[in-house]
Amino acid sequence: MVTTRPSVDDVWSWLANVPDPEVPVISLVDLGVIRGVEWQDETLVVTVTPTYSGCPATAIINMEIEAALRAKGIENLSLKRQIAPPWTTDWMSKAGRAKLETYGIAPPQPAGGPSRCPHCQSTAVEKISQFGSTPCKAQWRCTDCLEPFDYFKCI
Repeated sequence: MVTTRPSVDDVWSWLANVPDPEVPVISLVDLGVIRGVEWQDETLVVTVTPTYSGCPATAIINMEIEAALRAKGIENLSLKRQIAPPWTTDWMSKAGRAKLETYGIAPPQPAGGPSRCPHCQSTAVEKISQFGSTPCKAQWRCTDCLEPFDYFKCI
């Protein structure tokens, strides 16, 4: 049990270590799905916006948030689902975008496709399929290094 209430900044830092279950190289904070952290009386309220309303990872995300905070001694916890405004890739952090690219996933680009290969940095890329390993990704290939890669779709 926590004897003193942790600061909101502490909670944000704890949540910054909770990986996204579908793309574990980035945290839920980097992904932008954690929309708020606040104390309401003695209850910690964490506001979560799923990447889309039917996201299959939503239940796992909530369980991971709860497990991480309970491990830090938070007993009174409420997870608030917020679907409006809807999540957008604009909410991803710059650090998260860089982590995606380092991992080999092209980060979202407003122009509708990746600007370069995350493996060799070539701009010679082509779409293989609008559908990727998860609903939020598409499959692309570099025509220089010939490596396929996921592109995180712009939403």
